[in-house]
Amino acid sequence: MTGAALAVDPSTYALFVLAAATLIVTPGPDTLFVLSRGIEDRRDGLRAALGVTTGILFHTALVAVGVAAVYRTVPGAERVVQLVGGLFLLYLGVDALRSAGGDRSSPAGGGVREGFLVNALNPQVALFFLAFLPGFAAGSAGGGAGGTSIAVLGATYAALTACYLGVVAVVADGAADALRSERTGRWLDRVAGGILLLIGAWVLTG
Repeated sequence: MTGAALAVDPSTYALFVLAAATLIVTPGPDTLFVLSRGIEDRRDGLRAALGVTTGILFHTALVAVGVAAVYRTVPGAERVVQLVGGLFLLYLGVDALRSAGGDRSSPAGGGVREGFLVNALNPQVALFFLAFLPGFAAGSAGGGAGGTSIAVLGATYAALTACYLGVVAVVADGAADALRSERTGRWLDRVAGGILLLIGAWVLTG
């Protein structure tokens, strides 16, 4: 990747890719959210993956311009965002349980918007990127930790995430289709809703 080599030292970039890939495949709220959507419908799962990827780019931009540092400097900011994000996930879980067995597909754009909000409203992601990206950018060519290096690293992380979560969505949908029947469909939808409720509780207590 020529652009990356110009902004980030090649050895540092290779180490970043290895570290990022390891972190991305570790199960977390984003993976579980895409899994829950993929169980309901492949298109919903892929839209959710796209939304989460957009959220990562959003957090990258916040770090690049220094806005993410507000979580460390403004008292209560992290907790407020955490509460909003957790409550949003609980709402999605309850909505999924109420509609179990009905039309599984979301309106166009709905999965993308939900995936974005799930990621963007997680302050732990913001704090992680605030610590993770500048650390690797500091090892970039020229020794600077400028916005260009951070943008390259963030875009790489987003691309790796999109690939991984896309696979999660497709596999979840394939597994659901193999099990799905008129009798099991409602239970699979309830599993998806239950996962969302667990993620919401996770975020609220995290």
